[in-house]
Amino acid sequence: MNNLMRNKIGCIRKFNRFYTNYLGVLDKNFLKSDFSLSEVRILYQIANSDQCSLKALSETFVMDKGYLSRILKKLENMDLIAKSQSDTDGRSQCLRLTETGCETLSKLNASSDKQIFRQISHLAEPEVDALIKSMTTVETLLSSVKNVQPEDIVIRTDLKPGDASYITYMHGKIYGEEYGYSTVFEGYIAQVSSQFLIRNNSEREKLWCAEHNGKIIGSIAILDGGDHADLRWFLIEPIYRGLGLGKKLLNLAVEFARGVGYGSIHLVTTSDLEQAMGMYRKAGFVKVAECPNDSWHIGLKEVEFEMKLKNI
Repeated sequence: MNNLMRNKIGCIRKFNRFYTNYLGVLDKNFLKSDFSLSEVRILYQIANSDQCSLKALSETFVMDKGYLSRILKKLENMDLIAKSQSDTDGRSQCLRLTETGCETLSKLNASSDKQIFRQISHLAEPEVDALIKSMTTVETLLSSVKNVQPEDIVIRTDLKPGDASYITYMHGKIYGEEYGYSTVFEGYIAQVSSQFLIRNNSEREKLWCAEHNGKIIGSIAILDGGDHADLRWFLIEPIYRGLGLGKKLLNLAVEFARGVGYGSIHLVTTSDLEQAMGMYRKAGFVKVAECPNDSWHIGLKEVEFEMKLKNI
């Protein structure tokens, strides 16, 4: 382990100490109740799971089965949970909250909501939004993007202040990190996006923003090229790739262009984006031109694709 990695680990441990202390999770009892944090988490999981079993709880909390069994026994003795036979497997039992358990969890949830409200009440709304986005990033990176459900990602077309600038930033950052593109590329994206904003031609142009918990994680746009549509700003954050989001965005853009009445869609990509070119070909785009472009990256080639649209 080198010194750089030690410093990064030190930063993570520092945040862990701050956050556990800030939430008070080191207290023996959760929110001055009769329950530990583990016990409350188990009650919450049972309440929000269908056919909740001992095995499912053990896998969710990565907890010693003996310790978990003792907690469940305590909760059962307090008449907070009860066991019943599984609807799908007669050999196993499922856990559910009793009426007392539901009332108890409701009170604990209310206390937790009040605690969080007190902790963020001094923040302005944009600061709260920024906090939530940062927390979402931490959760996504440390768990697995595979845990993200399709319904968790929202695709919107209502243009908000800052959208185009953030998408420009994403292009500059991601293409710089993954392919070594220069800032000239970011300038090119910024120039096109400013023209898009000034035109404000919502009847023939549209920008789709894919969001996860309020943070833009992908985009695509159709711009007016006269007799044809230009497909632009097709980008997805690396950790969200492989979820089918790219295909969904591309289909939305193509259908919009067809609905407007464009005769074709043109797009320009680069020779090092082999996976993207494969997606375009699969969707029905055909390569029509190629030319060198050393301004973004030495040895780079711009590749133009076209899709003929059959309007129905």
